[in-house]
Amino acid sequence: MLERLGHTVEFPLQQTCCGQMHYNTGYHREAVPLVRRFVEMFRDAEAVCVPSASCVAMMREHYVMMAEAENDPAFLSEVRSLLPRIFEFSELLVDRLGIEDVGAEFAHSVTYHPSCHSLRMLHIYDAPIKLLRQVRGLDLIELPNREQCCGFGGTFAVKNADVSVAMLTEKQSCIIETKAEVVTALDNSCLMQIYGGLHRSGSPVRTLHIAEILAATSNPPHKPTSKGVGSGIEGYGLQPVHSERNELGALAPEGKAE
Repeated sequence: MLERLGHTVEFPLQQTCCGQMHYNTGYHREAVPLVRRFVEMFRDAEAVCVPSASCVAMMREHYVMMAEAENDPAFLSEVRSLLPRIFEFSELLVDRLGIEDVGAEFAHSVTYHPSCHSLRMLHIYDAPIKLLRQVRGLDLIELPNREQCCGFGGTFAVKNADVSVAMLTEKQSCIIETKAEVVTALDNSCLMQIYGGLHRSGSPVRTLHIAEILAATSNPPHKPTSKGVGSGIEGYGLQPVHSERNELGALAPEGKAE
C-alpha cells in the first residue's frame, strides 16, 4: 500500500523484536540488546513505519529510560534521534503524510476495535476512522463500548486467564452485535485474542489488520496460502477485492528509507 502511494519501502530482514515482551515480563536487562538491535537496523531511516501500536508505545515510553540506565551517552543519543522518526501505521498516514484516502476498495462491513496502547499511550483517536471512512465500498459500523479492553495484555491473558476470558467475552458480544463481517484494529495481538474467541464460538466474523484493508484494491485476488489472523482477506472468502500484502518496514516520505 505504501509503495502504491509512491514511497520506497525497505524491510530489513535482520530486524528482531522491539523488546516489549521481555521488558513487560520483568526481563529489563535482557531487553536492552533488542533495543540496541532496533537502533542499529533503523538509525538511518527517514521514517520508520510500525504496524503495531503496542510496539510504538514500548519505544516511546521506555527506550529513553532504558538507554539512560545503560550509562552509554552514544546509545542514548541515537535513541533520542530515532524516536521522532518512528510512527504507528495510521498516524504515519494521517498525521505525518496528511493522507486519508489511500485509494483502497473493500466492499464489506467493518467495525473498528481501538487497542489500549493506541488509545491510552499513543493517543490515537480518529486517524484509523478517517482512513476507513475513505475506503470505497466499506460500511463502517460503530463498535459498542469500543474503548473496552479485549483482555489480551500479553502475559496477562496467561496469568489471569479467567479475567482475560471474561473481558474477551464482553468484547466479542459487542462485535457480534454490530453484525459486521470484519473487525479490524491497529494491533495483531488484539486481533489474535479476538479471533480466538470468535473462532471458538463459531462466529463468522473475521479479523484483519487495518493495513490489510487499506491495501485492498479492485484487482483480482491472489490465492490464499493459509487462514487465520493476518492471513489476508482472500483467506476468509472475502473475494471482491485484492490485498497487496507488502511487508511494512521503514518508510521515507519521499525517497529512500532503511
